[in-house]
Amino acid sequence: MNSLKTNRLYLRELADKDAPELFTIWSTPAVTKFMNIIPLTDVTQAEDIIKMFAQLSKEKKGNRYSIFLAETGDLIGTCGFNQLDADNDRGEIGYELGEPYWGHGYMKEALMKLLEVGFASFALNRIEAKVEPENSASIGLLEKIGFQNEGLLRQYEKAKGRYIDLYLFSLLKEEWA
Repeated sequence: MNSLKTNRLYLRELADKDAPELFTIWSTPAVTKFMNIIPLTDVTQAEDIIKMFAQLSKEKKGNRYSIFLAETGDLIGTCGFNQLDADNDRGEIGYELGEPYWGHGYMKEALMKLLEVGFASFALNRIEAKVEPENSASIGLLEKIGFQNEGLLRQYEKAKGRYIDLYLFSLLKEEWA
């Protein structure tokens, strides 16, 4: 799926031309606070991330969409599958929005479309998300769209030089239907 549409959004697989706008988003400390990257300092870093997701997509191990406002064409964030596990019909989602676009329901709208793609087109049985316990906005969003918190993964990941706890959230296809 190269592109998707919702009422207010247009989602398209990441492209090299998105790098300058994504650099702006990914260089904002408030946006990257709960991401596994430090704020970017050069646009080439955004280009490298785009290349990484292009390779994952080519290998059918993940994908990422740039999110645009349909009305203005502004690139406001990204979402997608950080990981696709075809053997187990499982995927893990990730997402972020530029700070000016927080609180407008855009990510809920984008994720609802992403879940539809995951369960219908990718034939996934389970979609997961891992979230830092302090990321209350993301936790609230996942709960709102039906994800269940399965528990705390203690010191699960090393991010920004320290071990962090993560909550594991999941949504099953039977719960989505």
